[in-house]
Amino acid sequence: MAGPELTLIAPAYNEAPNIRPLYEAVLKVLEPAGISFELLFIDDGSRDGTDAEIALLVAADPRVRYARFSRNFGHEAASSCGFRLARGQAVVLIDADLQDPPEVILELHQRWREGYEVVHARRRQRHGETWLKRASAYLFYRGFNRMVERAIPADVGDFRLVDRRVVDHFNALPERNRFVRGMFSWLGFRQTVVEFDRQRRQRGVTKYNYSKLLWLSLDALTSFSAAPLRACMAFGLAITLFSFLIAGTIIFQRLFFDLAVPGYALATSGIFLLGGIQLIFLGVIGEYIGKIYTQVQGRPLYIVAGSSDDLPPAPTKETADPSPESHPPGRS
Repeated sequence: MAGPELTLIAPAYNEAPNIRPLYEAVLKVLEPAGISFELLFIDDGSRDGTDAEIALLVAADPRVRYARFSRNFGHEAASSCGFRLARGQAVVLIDADLQDPPEVILELHQRWREGYEVVHARRRQRHGETWLKRASAYLFYRGFNRMVERAIPADVGDFRLVDRRVVDHFNALPERNRFVRGMFSWLGFRQTVVEFDRQRRQRGVTKYNYSKLLWLSLDALTSFSAAPLRACMAFGLAITLFSFLIAGTIIFQRLFFDLAVPGYALATSGIFLLGGIQLIFLGVIGEYIGKIYTQVQGRPLYIVAGSSDDLPPAPTKETADPSPESHPPGRS
């Protein structure tokens, strides 16, 4: 059976107050446009009743599907699960908190109909965010794109539309450490960008604090670039050359000018400096080795504890109230 025209993936972690408003907003946008769709919620181990809110929608509307993780595996894993379960001809990844306005889906859909296979939604304005978060995001995208082979569009998030052909290639990528927006840029195909104003969160609290964003940035960089390793090597070579220069200077002064060079404080400081630099370099190398370790382990990216696909189909009118002719003679 052919799937719907669009699959909307909404990863959700403790988003119970936003589930029904998102569903109603999607219906308000897509039904008048005559676009067939399914809304696929990925419950990333929520503990606030998100699963109950989703279950009510699943029971009321066959266009709503869900998968529930056994625990919290993270947004990148939830997004990857959604792309694997999606059945639409095109797939839209959207946050469940309504900061990504569903109205933008129509513009994404239009650009897809024009022939683009990946349509990114770029944040023109970021309402409700602090200057520090906006500044750090600005620096991350510019710095990241300078160090990777395949740049990602600046100031985009996970909100995007992806053609079925690209989704199939994405699902075939084997890595466990995932930066979804970088992976879609790496895949190529015809890509374009539409701009929108990101709304402030109306309900609930954000799940990404500054420390999580910092680790996500580090994970993204080490997943797509060897530039940190090259920087360590270049800095190590520079320190080695500087050390030879100092040693040569000391020997020259001692041989030709008979100058005493005490320098105990300088030597002690240099030892601590080099020790700290070595530990930093070991940490960078360890980050790459850790990725190799988790990849070799071969553990699944996520574990689905339950999904709407496991449920029996909803009863139709014929099965719920069969006509007398459908019974064999002599049976009630």
